[in-house]
Amino acid sequence: MEVVTLVFLLTSAVVILTPGQDMILVMSRSIAQGQKAGITTALGVSVGLLGHTLLATLGLGALLLASEFLFSIVKFIGAGYLIYIGYQLLRSKDHTIAMKDLPKVSYKKMFIQGALSNIMNPKVAIFYFSYLPQFVIQNNGNETMQLFILGFTFATLTFLIKAPIGFISGLLSFWIKTRPMILHYIHRTSGLILIGLGLKLALAERQ
Repeated sequence: MEVVTLVFLLTSAVVILTPGQDMILVMSRSIAQGQKAGITTALGVSVGLLGHTLLATLGLGALLLASEFLFSIVKFIGAGYLIYIGYQLLRSKDHTIAMKDLPKVSYKKMFIQGALSNIMNPKVAIFYFSYLPQFVIQNNGNETMQLFILGFTFATLTFLIKAPIGFISGLLSFWIKTRPMILHYIHRTSGLILIGLGLKLALAERQ
């Protein structure tokens, strides 16, 4: 396995594990309607990421082909965004997960809600445009396909991580609530990784 692939998988796993809107939705749905509901919602979230994968692939791929200057501008903006959200995580003093009181719905509806909660979130789109370009091997041919594979891999990894969390969400929510410093360390680790990635992206020279 190439070093860049290993780094991508490890950093993606940390980012996915950082509690956010999608994580709370998966855990809340599981607690409200059972383990299958959490897994179904996690699947919806991952499908929503596939939508962002297509948008990022088409958008960034077009910039790659059209102008190296424009693509560099996007990467520079992306670097600033990664550093910003990393800084916000480092400053976070909220060490609890606020579970939502969700009404019961059909599995079809919870799948759609999971997908829409993700694909309609502009922050996810910005993150994809910021995050994926760092792991494209330049001058290696077919950068557009590399972007698609990276996005698809991130979406798949999201399901592989969040589905088990949905399955055991009741236990996890109790465990985190009784150990608030766990969330503190997750935020700090994620924040440092995102700031590091942002700096790497800002200082990298395009060959």
